[in-house]
Amino acid sequence: MPRPIQATIHPAALRANLERARRAAPDARVWAVVKANAYGHGIERVWGALRGADGIALLDLDEAERVRQLGWRGPILLLEGVFEPRDLELCSRLSLWHAVHCDAQIDWLSAHKTHVPHRVFLKMNSGMNRLGFRPERFRAAWARLSALPQVEEISLMTHFSDADGPRGIAHQLAAFQTATEDLPGERSICNSAALLRHGLQADVRLDWVRAGIALYGGAPDHPQRTASDWGLQPAMTLASRLIGVQQLSEGETVGYGSRFAAPGAMAIGVVACGYADGYPRHAPTGTPVLVDGVRTRVVGRVSMDMLAVDLTPVPDAAIGSEVTLWGRGPGGAVLPVDEVAEAAGTIGYELMCAVAPRVPVAVEPD
Repeated sequence: MPRPIQATIHPAALRANLERARRAAPDARVWAVVKANAYGHGIERVWGALRGADGIALLDLDEAERVRQLGWRGPILLLEGVFEPRDLELCSRLSLWHAVHCDAQIDWLSAHKTHVPHRVFLKMNSGMNRLGFRPERFRAAWARLSALPQVEEISLMTHFSDADGPRGIAHQLAAFQTATEDLPGERSICNSAALLRHGLQADVRLDWVRAGIALYGGAPDHPQRTASDWGLQPAMTLASRLIGVQQLSEGETVGYGSRFAAPGAMAIGVVACGYADGYPRHAPTGTPVLVDGVRTRVVGRVSMDMLAVDLTPVPDAAIGSEVTLWGRGPGGAVLPVDEVAEAAGTIGYELMCAVAPRVPVAVEPD
């Protein structure tokens, strides 16, 4: 039989999370963000559940081609725009909308020969300091674009750096609104954190919102709020089984480096999951895990193909017992990916994106 580890995608959860995003901004259209192969879930696997979105947002041309091949005829937005001039030819052929965040991209557009003008999203650097034109240069960039026959329509966008934290969005929103006050065009400013935390503010204009991590059941501001606080459901479960049980005496250690020593007689279970499966090697003793739906903890260092768990809360566990690394467990138990990530000093996004190709993936039937 195959190794027992498996990731399971839950389409019903994806649909519910998309509707939750809509309720946060009922007058806006929703981009379903499927970059990074749908945050590790697989574009083809989430496709059926996310067809109710108004547009699909992603990063690269390969992902855009895959979405078109699946039959999507609606808007597709390249969030980082094109990376070289010839990419514009594919944008024309596939009817892709694309971000413009630098002078070079405007130069490429001005030299591009096309019979079909492009829809572009002009990006402002309102304080994130990654991509985009600074507010004082934004209008000049807009003027250059608006003069090009290659450009049909210009939308305006920015990205918030602190929507998930105490600083909030006010400083960036003010910069964006001041610089775009009398410019025409639709606006796209809210990611998942801004959408859920700030989307109903009266001064936030929402034509398009970009739902990313929320679609996949992660809380954008964990640990301040949990996924369940936001009404989000886990869209992925990573599960395996116990393949061994060891009885330890006081002082005996577990795993490489002997990082964990038994405080007394105890049983540990060995799980068919390791860092080669995408589980974080740096997850410390105490990282939560479910065994037969009962919460317990990882003990010792995670190795390439295995990790160990404390069976003290699950005395009846045995070889074959189900282990939930994150997501939905037996009996309705849920282990949020955000909790596992927090224990490992990272974020749920990374864990979902890091599930290794060797892990089989199934899509739960509707």
